[in-house]
Amino acid sequence: MAREPLRLLRATAQRAGTLAVSPLRRFRRPSQTASAAASPDRTAVASTPFDPTALDPTARPRSLVRAAGLAAVTVLGAWIGLLVVGSVHISVGPMDTRMALRPSLTGGTKINVAPLGALELNSHHAPLRLDVDVDRLDPIRSQALVDHPERLSGLQDEVASDVTRGTLGLAVRSCVAVVFGATALGLAVYRRPRRALAAGGLALTLLTASGGAVYATWNPNSVLEPRYSGLLSSAPSVVGNARSIVTDFDVYQRELARLVTNVTQLYEATSTLPAYQPDPTTMRVLHISDVHLNPAAWHIVQSLVRQYKVNVIIDTGDTMDHGTSAENGFLDPVSDLGAPYVWVRGNHDSASTQRYLAKRKGAHVVDNGEAVSVAGLRIAGIGDPQFTPDRSAAAAGDAAEHSAGRRLAEAIRDRRAAGAPVDIALAHNPIAARETDGTVPLALTGHVHHRRTEVLPGGTRLMTEGSTGGSGLRAVDDGTPDTVQASVLYLDRDTRRLQAWDEIDLGGLGLAKAEVSRHLPAENRPGATPTPTTP
Repeated sequence: MAREPLRLLRATAQRAGTLAVSPLRRFRRPSQTASAAASPDRTAVASTPFDPTALDPTARPRSLVRAAGLAAVTVLGAWIGLLVVGSVHISVGPMDTRMALRPSLTGGTKINVAPLGALELNSHHAPLRLDVDVDRLDPIRSQALVDHPERLSGLQDEVASDVTRGTLGLAVRSCVAVVFGATALGLAVYRRPRRALAAGGLALTLLTASGGAVYATWNPNSVLEPRYSGLLSSAPSVVGNARSIVTDFDVYQRELARLVTNVTQLYEATSTLPAYQPDPTTMRVLHISDVHLNPAAWHIVQSLVRQYKVNVIIDTGDTMDHGTSAENGFLDPVSDLGAPYVWVRGNHDSASTQRYLAKRKGAHVVDNGEAVSVAGLRIAGIGDPQFTPDRSAAAAGDAAEHSAGRRLAEAIRDRRAAGAPVDIALAHNPIAARETDGTVPLALTGHVHHRRTEVLPGGTRLMTEGSTGGSGLRAVDDGTPDTVQASVLYLDRDTRRLQAWDEIDLGGLGLAKAEVSRHLPAENRPGATPTPTTP
């Protein structure tokens, strides 16, 4: 009887050692079962579930640490595998490309066309980003397209087939890459094949789950709203306008093919921006604001007017900085910008500024709810009721802005009742512009030096532009100059409704960076239900 406790302790230790070696072994061999059945005491001990924490309270924390370590090794090894061998080289039409999957927090697709720039698509939301690097144009295949233009008609199918083949090859190679990378790193860290294989299996599971997320969030319409950078920022003007992209996608594909076969045109963008192909059914409005005495802004405006064949320029104020008569000469270039110039007073623009500008050729000043008809658009506006450089007058605050906005809204309602509805309302401060909600389809404003677009509850779209002057010459004093911003709006010539807009960002004063991103209103996307014609 004295040996019975010792025998039980030895059996328990052997049981713990067996589980430590192989946690998956939960059943005894038949010989053990038979011997256990011969002794009721042993059966009672063997049938009791074993809890390793009863012998070692630190077992559970160590298990969590081991699991976290395995996850870290898996992710790092899979990442290394993707970086080293997780890419494929494939020919897409006349181009030699390299496709790769890269870890990412936001997903999407990035197409790099060195040295021209990049094209980004919001194609999916997953922890993987698809990178496509255009290495070079194959001279033989490119020359064949130039010599035989009739082959362009089949280029779309050829490109689609090449991309499908490349994507399948990339998927297979990525699976091999993550398994190989995680297994190799697991073997180097743990020096145990079973642990290494567990890391490889976990990596394959994570990649499969990420692929499922890509499939679930895939957005084929992301090509309609690309984001361009570098010299490719001229691509929207080369490809075509929003109307052709939405309603005539085949034309869009042919223009893309022309862009590929005539890629040298983009090199000229450093000095001469390519001409925008005008559409007779579309009007183009260049929206600028808050120039703040930056003379470089006039050169930017002239370039955009030429590139996009702009019909009218709308400036929502703060063109000046102090509003003194000494600054008035700064406004002289507005007569030579290449398009009619519509202006509304900002809080840095004085009455003297307004009177001087009203005398300039090609300039149209709107104030007190008055409306002007320019390039087929009826535009009404009201100047900012406050002139902040004047320190002798106390600031009236938001109440004055609300009051000015209500006066503008009342004037717009009166014009609609008289059979002359307003297409665009202008105010410098967004607070004033909000009061026009429900009276006009589109309201433009500035003042806050950052861009924002929203649809107000009454249906009016309020578009606030950033600073086309990069916050003015004062920004030069900062280590990082502010971004120069402007927008090109595309309006239907018949309905005067917004069809799309391009947001243009330049990398501030002295910085060589340009980005253009195209946006479509929700009602103008493919398959959307058209909105009513009111307000």
